[in-house]
Amino acid sequence: MVQQQYPSHLLEQAVGEFAKLPGIGRKTALRLVLHLLRQGTEDVDRFAAAVSRVKHEVKYCRVCHNISDEDVCPICSDRRRDTSVICVVENIQDVMAVENTQQFRGLYHVLGGIISPMDGVGPSDIEIDSLVKRVEAGGVKEVILALSSTMEGDTTNFYIHRKLAACGVQLSVIARGISVGDELEYTDEVTLGRSILNRTPFDGK
Repeated sequence: MVQQQYPSHLLEQAVGEFAKLPGIGRKTALRLVLHLLRQGTEDVDRFAAAVSRVKHEVKYCRVCHNISDEDVCPICSDRRRDTSVICVVENIQDVMAVENTQQFRGLYHVLGGIISPMDGVGPSDIEIDSLVKRVEAGGVKEVILALSSTMEGDTTNFYIHRKLAACGVQLSVIARGISVGDELEYTDEVTLGRSILNRTPFDGK
């Protein structure tokens, strides 16, 4: 394969950085960089500043680990939410997916991943201990396990079930309107909303 020749080292460097983004090849990266070059200086400066601020200023909620501008996210600080119900999800995208259904008014807990021995991800690598502490603190009646219906998701469900077994809290899983093997964030809002409403008790089997 003939290596792409660039007329500018600065252009080549910018293309290399864009190509590090997931799903972005070098051809797409080149199109994006050339697009930025055609934009006004102020527009590009705003773009660069927004990316920089996301990295340096965005925080993770100290309660649920969702992305937030403050120490506590808007969902956790909303007094209208039902604090007795916690919906456990894998990532921030899943919080957004469930919120878009407008069918859930409780709180969330973002694990930041799921147990996957093949990928070297164990229970200590995700936010399970902090979930247990939230439940042990009292006031929680139900924990909804809203993880993707994959082997890794089911493994994580079972591990959380064991960790919370002595807490006396009700455990439930979202209904299997979501096909086995599907990722939660790609499920349509109607199906996901019905899966939340029609959740079933989790018995660890």
